[in-house]
Amino acid sequence: MFIRLLKAVAGLAVLVVAGLFAWLYAAPPELIRVGSGYAAKIVCSNVFIAGRDPDEVLEVDVQAPGHPLLKLMRVSVDRDAKTVKAGLLGVLGQSTAIAREGLGCASVPDGDLEQARAVQLTQEPVASSPSEASWPAGERAGPVLPEIAAIVGDDDLAGPGLRAIVVVQDGKIVAERYGAGFSEKTPLLSWSMSKTVNAAIIGTLIREGRMSVDASRLFPGWDGDGRADITIADLMAMSSGLVFNEDYGAVADVTRMLYLEPDMAGFAATKELGGPVGEVFSYSSGTSVMLSRLWQQALDDPQQALQWPRRALFGPLGMSSAVIEADARGTFVGSSYIYATARDWARFGQFLLDDGVWNGERILPAGFVSWMREPAPASNGVYGRGQMWLEAPGGNGSRMGVPADTFWLKGHDGQTIAVIPSRRMVVVRMGLTPRAAGYGSELLVAALTTAGGVQ
Repeated sequence: MFIRLLKAVAGLAVLVVAGLFAWLYAAPPELIRVGSGYAAKIVCSNVFIAGRDPDEVLEVDVQAPGHPLLKLMRVSVDRDAKTVKAGLLGVLGQSTAIAREGLGCASVPDGDLEQARAVQLTQEPVASSPSEASWPAGERAGPVLPEIAAIVGDDDLAGPGLRAIVVVQDGKIVAERYGAGFSEKTPLLSWSMSKTVNAAIIGTLIREGRMSVDASRLFPGWDGDGRADITIADLMAMSSGLVFNEDYGAVADVTRMLYLEPDMAGFAATKELGGPVGEVFSYSSGTSVMLSRLWQQALDDPQQALQWPRRALFGPLGMSSAVIEADARGTFVGSSYIYATARDWARFGQFLLDDGVWNGERILPAGFVSWMREPAPASNGVYGRGQMWLEAPGGNGSRMGVPADTFWLKGHDGQTIAVIPSRRMVVVRMGLTPRAAGYGSELLVAALTTAGGVQ
């Protein structure tokens, strides 16, 4: 009797497990799909752009710092098809990311790989910077300043999960450092530092008379309500009034947009007003992706739009490693996804320091960088009009000894570029440093700006 009962219970348990597995396979919860989409996308980009090992990326970049669910993700890479598939235990809630030449990787949440592959960039030959030339024209760095190098070599100031530090003084690299497995040739993910690059791309189009920050009635679905009053300037200042949940801890608007929506800008444009236009500061990756859609539409055709970042910005600056990734429908993910070497990120910082001029050529309108740095009216002084931060990474209102004129590019997991005009200095710090680590690069920047020899 007891044995029969045990067998019945065991049989029931098997049926329950099988039923649960079948349910998860047929209709996986969105949290699993977000996790698999994230795993597929991060592995894809690091394999096909940065040339890293997929198992290492899965373990170090995806599983170690992330949600416990990510530890159960498994990936498979098809180098011939240029795809990466990921799923819980490899099979549940599968997601696919696809690599496209010159456009990086894209999540394909609807599974339509053919439509995603149809988005193609006609590549133009790009001359690499001559290695024998000095940075920024080439890749030869130096001479190293010993006191600066000593600060960069301090593990506490560099922070946990360090991948790269590059310090530029008076237009020259004076110190740099790389984490194990990374070098000056490794493209590194920007996360939200992309937003400032996106704003600079808009600046190139404003200079050509193709865009205006005062433009309104930006999306067709907005014509019948208060969203018609939203301007490009409102979007850039994170003051559109649109509701957008930027919480990365669960299935929120930002994670849904990045990993469940093939048309990210279309999704973001469906959001409703939650406050008066221009009067409420609300940091939103959705606004940056909408800005990408708007500047792409300002160009004559889709192919010209896909070529524009390299033609108008990356090419002139010599950022030969830079790749801005597009979503499955071909809109650049200007909120989150640019890969570039630390030296190329330093080039962009130097470009901002020099007011949008490079090698004597004006690329951004005169005064545009100063406008970008003006405090967004609704931000209480912490954010600039042009998608950049005026507040230090810690976000606690304390500058910790950082010069008052410093402005910042900041990205998820410890990506920062500090631009310090009064010191003619740019400090790039890249890593995999989750917020829980409690690290901010303010102390590093403060030490560098007060070191002997820095004028």
